[in-house]
This record gives sequence, C-alpha cells and structure tokens, in this order.
Amino acid sequence: MVAGSNGQVLTICLVDDDPSVLKATSRLLASSGWKKVEPFLDPIAFLRYAEASRPRVAVLDVIMPVMNGLEVQTQLQTVSPSTRVIILTSKDDASVRSKAMAAGATAFFLKPVDDDEFLAGIEAAASNHN
Repeated sequence: MVAGSNGQVLTICLVDDDPSVLKATSRLLASSGWKKVEPFLDPIAFLRYAEASRPRVAVLDVIMPVMNGLEVQTQLQTVSPSTRVIILTSKDDASVRSKAMAAGATAFFLKPVDDDEFLAGIEAAASNHN
C-alpha cells in the first residue's frame, strides 16, 4: 500500500545512525512502491519532522548516539501519537524487545532483515491507524 484510503501518499520515516542502512532500506521501500520515504541520521531532527508532519510509520534503530530508539519511541508518542513504530536493530535483546512492544511498537526486526517480512511489517503498520 502506498496511499491511504483518501489517496494521500503515506510517509515512512527511517531513523538510523548508519547511512548505509538508511540507503539500503530506502531503496527497498522505493522498489516496493513506497513513494515517500524520509531518512534521518539524527533522531532530534526526526522528532521535529514528526511533530510537524505526522508520518504514518517510523522505523527506529535502537543503538544510536544522542538518543536511543526507545527514547525516540517515547518522545514520538507525545509529538505524533498516531505514528506507528517498527524497531529495526542489530542487537537481539529480550528486554529491549519487551519494552518496545509494551510501548506500542508494531514489529521488532533484527538486521539483516528478511526483505519480505520487513515489507509485510511496514504494510501492516501503515494499514493499522487510528
């Protein structure tokens, strides 16, 4: 799905401190028909964007300098509560997974991610809105 029921193009935001992950994930989403993918190296810049733009889905890395993904998720709930969160991380930590899911994440994926599973998770998150 690349548009909402009203025809509006849905925004998928990617927040990761690794430029290569942002590039690869952006390409994957674009090749699957997602028209508006916004990559962010800086979680603070992402939160400012989210507050103004209310993206449909945010894909967050967990381990980042300045602010970790769980902190971003917590702040996102305040500035854009309708944004669905997907965690994409290289560290499989049961407590982090538990905290992210308890805070409302719709999916938790490990890098390297299976493309089909990841795209299905994006689709599910984008389709599930308030």
